[in-house]
Amino acid sequence: MINKLKLINNWKLSAENNIKSFIDKIRKEDKKINAVLHINEKAIEQAKEVDKKIKQGKAGKLAGLGFIVKSNINVLGMICNCASKTLENYRATYNATVIDKLLKEDAIILGMANMDEFALGSSGENSAFGVTKNPRCLDRIPGGTSSGSAASVAAGFCDFALGSDTGGSIRNPASHCGIVGFKPSYGVVSRYGLIDAAMSLDTIGPLGLSVEDCEIIFNIIKGKDENNATSRDFIGRNFSSEKKNTDRIVIGIPKLGARKEIWEKVLKQVKLVAEKNNWKFEDCDIKHIDLGIQTYYPINYVEVFSGTRKFDGRKYGLKIEDSCGEEVLRRILGGGEICKAEHAGKYYRRALKAKNIIKNEFEKAFKKYDVIIMPTVPRTPHKFGEEITLEDMYNYDTLTVLANIAEIPGISVPCGTIVEGKDNVPIGIQILAKVGDDNFLLDVAKKFEN
Repeated sequence: MINKLKLINNWKLSAENNIKSFIDKIRKEDKKINAVLHINEKAIEQAKEVDKKIKQGKAGKLAGLGFIVKSNINVLGMICNCASKTLENYRATYNATVIDKLLKEDAIILGMANMDEFALGSSGENSAFGVTKNPRCLDRIPGGTSSGSAASVAAGFCDFALGSDTGGSIRNPASHCGIVGFKPSYGVVSRYGLIDAAMSLDTIGPLGLSVEDCEIIFNIIKGKDENNATSRDFIGRNFSSEKKNTDRIVIGIPKLGARKEIWEKVLKQVKLVAEKNNWKFEDCDIKHIDLGIQTYYPINYVEVFSGTRKFDGRKYGLKIEDSCGEEVLRRILGGGEICKAEHAGKYYRRALKAKNIIKNEFEKAFKKYDVIIMPTVPRTPHKFGEEITLEDMYNYDTLTVLANIAEIPGISVPCGTIVEGKDNVPIGIQILAKVGDDNFLLDVAKKFEN
């Protein structure tokens, strides 16, 4: 992305030609991937205006770059339907804060991405408008819920994409599609304009071809926002100013379940990077993190039920219970059951108590370890049509939900491929750091690329 920006700023590539090439590629190739639900028909005209600003020396930091937006993030005038029949023709009436920040820097919206309906799922198969396919293995799932965002980056449809991450929805598809996906600390990026899946867990973040791409976008979209009470500014370590101390980095490797071949590749990568940078790594024991899924889903179900009560058919589209898909309905019904008066909220409160316990265990761990590393997803993506249980589907998120529960930043970086039949299936290495150490984490992640 840095090289693209240099070409545009030196007038060797116009914003118009950059955007036009993406639009043409989407129109030509997306029929076999189904990553983009709606194209921004004004994108090329908007690029022409950016070219004028470049020539006048008044252009922003992202001038001429094109990006794809997950369809649960509001973009003024664009259809924002959460890949659901419930909101099939709903056009956003305002911009999310992250969109305003990117447009201010003269990035150009190419279109709205396909996704798991209302950001509920782990595979990209739950959209009301057809499955998204994995550009690296077309007969396999791309992961979810930011399936279209990840697939768009992997397919070369954009310079970068935005996704949302409730329990791994950025990192999961990034791992499956062989790209980089970054979930910031909870609250460091404003959620204003995001249609919630679970409000205490949701985070907006970037997907790109490199860690540096994600870092550039993150540094633009982060920051406290008066429109979002949970947003905040963090003053974490600045890794770049501590390069003389990199020999003191200690990596923790928790004992968590994942396929043997995936762990072997992750541990090989850790060893290579640690030896090259004179870092230390060791096994670590973080109590209770094996309960991540059991903690996550009661919270998710209750907050999904609460957040979808506004979709009653009066103001926004159709009544959600009458128009949504199976996975959304399952969580609405499950959340409603947990919320019943006779339970007095005890299961939700117990899950929140477990969330705090896990959060505290990570805080203890980060007093000893600078980063914690594990696979992003415990298994490879399944093929379309393959029999998979609901339990196995939910377990895709076993390793990613931990960052959302602990409110810490997490990133998935490509870690090679595993050969399965005729497919070279991408896998990701997941790196976690303490709350607020987002930029530190990004600098560590750069060491794990290639």
